[in-house]
Amino acid sequence: MFFHYIDLSWRSIKRTPVISFLMVFAIAIGIGLTMTSLSVYHMMSMDPIPHKSGAIFYPQLNIMDDGNEWHSSDNLPYQLTYQDAVNLYNADVPVPKSPSFRSGFSVHLSSPDVKPTMEPARLVNREFFSIFDRPFIYGAPWSLNSQDTHEYVVVISEKINNRLFAGEDSVGQHIYLDNNSYRIVGVTANWDHHVKYYDVNNGAFNSSEQLYIPFGIGALEEITTWGNLNGWKHEGMKNYQDLMHSEHVWLQFWVQLNTEEEKQQFANFLMTYMEDQREKGRFNREALEYKLRNVTEWLEYNSVVSEDNRILVGLSFMFLLVCVSNILGLLLAKFLKRAPEVGVRRALGASKRHIFAQHIVEVSVIGLAGGLLGIVIAQIGLWGIRVTNSYYDALATMDVSMLLAAPIIALVASFLAGLYPAWLVCRTQPAIYLKSQ
Repeated sequence: MFFHYIDLSWRSIKRTPVISFLMVFAIAIGIGLTMTSLSVYHMMSMDPIPHKSGAIFYPQLNIMDDGNEWHSSDNLPYQLTYQDAVNLYNADVPVPKSPSFRSGFSVHLSSPDVKPTMEPARLVNREFFSIFDRPFIYGAPWSLNSQDTHEYVVVISEKINNRLFAGEDSVGQHIYLDNNSYRIVGVTANWDHHVKYYDVNNGAFNSSEQLYIPFGIGALEEITTWGNLNGWKHEGMKNYQDLMHSEHVWLQFWVQLNTEEEKQQFANFLMTYMEDQREKGRFNREALEYKLRNVTEWLEYNSVVSEDNRILVGLSFMFLLVCVSNILGLLLAKFLKRAPEVGVRRALGASKRHIFAQHIVEVSVIGLAGGLLGIVIAQIGLWGIRVTNSYYDALATMDVSMLLAAPIIALVASFLAGLYPAWLVCRTQPAIYLKSQ
C-alpha cells in the first residue's frame, strides 16, 4: 500500500508541477538557511575531545592583590604568569601536565630552492602531545633528556613536511627556525579541530600551530608570544628576564587528571602552592582562590558559543516556520481542489484513514525532495562563509549528523504543514460530489 501511495503522490506532483515546485523550493530555502546556521552552531558546540574532555583540566589562579579586579566573570585571569606555569610544571605531582604559549618563526632550509615562510609555532613540554592525543606520522615527541638539556629539536606538521620534504620521513633532518637549526624528531598528522580548545584566548577557531619546540628554549632564545599578554599592575619591564618574573599573564597550562582522587590531590596542591607564594610576598589576598575547569567547562566559561550564535539558529528556525506557513497555504489550495476526486474514492469504499495516509505520503515526498535540495543550498551557504571568512573554515561544514538531520527536519516540517490540509480533505462528504456529478 505504501508504494501505491508513492505512485499516487508522484502522479499528483506531475499534475501540478508549478505548485509542487514552489513547495519543494520553499522547504529547500528554509532547510538551507536553517542547516547553514545550525551546522556552524553544531560544530562550535561539539565536544572537541569527547573521550577525555572530562579528564583534561585548566587551572586558574587569582594572582591579584586585594582591591584589584580582572575583566573575567569570576575575577580570575584567563592565563598564567611564566613563574606560575614553570612552578606548576616542576612540582612533584606525578600527572601529565604542560605549559605552552603561541609564537612563530621563519621556516627555511637555508637553501635558495625553498622559499622561507612564516609559520605559527607552540612552545610546549613533551607531555602536551599525550594530553591531547596528537597522532604522529613519523617519529615521536622529543625525549625527556632532550627537554632537560634544552636540545634544539622540533616536531613539525604534516603540512610542513609535505612542503619541505615531499611527504617523506624527515626525522633526523634539520630545518631553520629564524637563524637557529633544529633537528626534526617527529611529524604530526594534520590536526583538524573545529575548536582550538587548548588556547581559546588567542582565537578559539584559529588553525593549529605547524611547529612545536621545547618550552625551555623560549627563555634561552627570549622567544616572544604571539598571543595575549596582560597585567594587573604597572611593572617596568626592560628585558625578557623581567617578563619571566613579572605578574603578566600570557601562558596556557593543561593537566590531565584521570580520577577524582587525582583531581582532589592537584586541587590541594594548588592551594598549598598559593599559600606558599603568599608567604613569599605574592598573592596578597585574604581569600586565596583558584579554579580547575575541564575542557567542556573551559569552553563554556569562555563563551566559545556566544548568545549571538544561539539567536541566529533561533531566527533561522523562525524563517523555516514562515516557509512551512506558506506551504500550508499551497497544500490547502492543492488538496481542496482535489475534493471531488476524493469524494468519489470515498463513495467507492476508501476510508478516511487511507485518504489521510495518501496525502501525508505525498507531503512527505515533497518534504524529502525539499530536504535534499536544502542540503545543496546549505553547502553553498557554508562555502560562502568559508570563502568570505577563513576564520570559520573548520566550522562551516556539515558532518554526518547534520547531513542526516536535514531531510529529517524537512520531513517533520512538511508533515506538520500537511496535517491540517490532509485532515480537512479526508473529511470530504461523498454525497455532495456525487450529486454534483
